[in-house]
Amino acid sequence: MRAELYRQTNALEDHHWWFAARRQIVSHAIRRMAKPPAGARILDAGCGTGGNLAMLGQFGRVTGVEPDETALAFARGRGTSADLVKGMLPDALPFDDATFDLAVLLDVLEHIDDDGAALRRVAAVLKLGGCLLLTVPAFPFLWSGHDELHGHRRRYRRHELAGKIASAGLNVRCVSCFNTWLFPAIAAARLVRRLGVGGALSDLFLPPPPVNAFLRALMASERHAIGRISLPVGVSLIVCAAKPR
Repeated sequence: MRAELYRQTNALEDHHWWFAARRQIVSHAIRRMAKPPAGARILDAGCGTGGNLAMLGQFGRVTGVEPDETALAFARGRGTSADLVKGMLPDALPFDDATFDLAVLLDVLEHIDDDGAALRRVAAVLKLGGCLLLTVPAFPFLWSGHDELHGHRRRYRRHELAGKIASAGLNVRCVSCFNTWLFPAIAAARLVRRLGVGGALSDLFLPPPPVNAFLRALMASERHAIGRISLPVGVSLIVCAAKPR
C-alpha cells in the first residue's frame, strides 16, 4: 500500500494543483521570511519522491532525507543534484548539530509519532539563526479517510503547533493557514465523507486541465498574503521559525 501511494504521488506532484501551488507558497515564504544566505545548506526532511528538490535548489545546496526506499528511488530518478540520504526523524537523522541554514518539513510532521522529539532534532541540526519552514494539515475536525490512507497521526491547531515549535527552542516568526479560498468546499466534502456518503477516500486525483490550472492559481495567490497577515482558516498551516543566535 505504501509503495502504491508513493507511485501515485510521484505521478501527480509535478502537475497536480495542490502540489504545484504549495511549491509556489513555500518558495515565496522562503524568500520573504526565511531568507537563507547565499550558498545555504538546506535540509528537506521527509523529501518523499523528490517533488520539492528542484524548487529548494534555487536557494542553495539541498540534502533530501527519506526513510522509504521506494520514495528514494523515485527521487533519484529525477536526476536531481541534491544529496539523497536514507534517514528518519527523530532518531535516525545522520547529521551533526548546526549543519543547516534552512530545514523544511513539508507535510511530514503529522506522520511522526513523537513530533516534539522530531522538532527538537531539527532544531539541533540548524545553525544559529537558521530557519525551519514547515507545513502540516490543519484542524482536527477535518480528519477524514484521506488522513488515514496517507498515514497521518494528527491534524494541528495553530496554537498547539506554535507551542510545540517554541518548546523545541525555536522562535516562531509566522503561523498562518493556507488553502483558504478552497476551505469551505474541502471542509464540506470531508465532513460529508465522514457521514459515509460517496466519494473517494483520497483527494489525490488530477482534474481536467482547465480546472487544475484554476485551482492552482487560486491557491497559489495566497502566497502574497502569507508573511504579511495570518490567514485565520485553511486546510493547512505554514510556520516559519528561527533558531536564536
